[in-house]
Amino acid sequence: MTPATARASTKGEETRALILAAAVEQASAAGFESLTIGGLAERTGLSKSGLFAHFGSRLELQMAALDEAARRFTEQVFLPAFRAPRGLRRLEALFDAWFEWPRRARLPGGCPIDAATREYDHRPGPMREAVLDRQRHLERELAKTVQLAIDTGELDPQADADEVAFALMGLILAYYRAQATLGDAAAEKRARAGFDRLIAQYRPR
Repeated sequence: MTPATARASTKGEETRALILAAAVEQASAAGFESLTIGGLAERTGLSKSGLFAHFGSRLELQMAALDEAARRFTEQVFLPAFRAPRGLRRLEALFDAWFEWPRRARLPGGCPIDAATREYDHRPGPMREAVLDRQRHLERELAKTVQLAIDTGELDPQADADEVAFALMGLILAYYRAQATLGDAAAEKRARAGFDRLIAQYRPR
């Protein structure tokens, strides 16, 4: 690769990253169905032809934005939590980071993956299948983290990891919903209290 080609490649990657950052922010605020080539061209100051060079269709743009949201979530929630020792400390770190990530990532409408799950709940098609696939992956990884806490003996060895993960997911989703009615601080306080009660319930007897 020549220096000129390398510079062009770097510029292309930077432009794509700029587009996807704007797309994730907009999807958080207004949903993935709000994403259009023309709308993002106006939002980013790029030409429509420039966006078409990176995304050949609206669906391709939506899919790429979903992938970017999932990548950011992994980077800002799971990877930091995995630096904690396996077991309950890692599960607690994961729960903490999950609460904080929409705010830390400056997502105006909250978690875009959570929003997409509701947005495409009754919309058959490739976006719905992609959203459900990522949601299932997320739930599997959460259950694996719970299983590690069972394996270390910090949670009851008879506990069902999938059942605990289901309850934890419920707390997180309840927190997201309650932010609008209770406010961030009160919703987080209740969700953290729920987490403590849940963990106490599954402590070894």
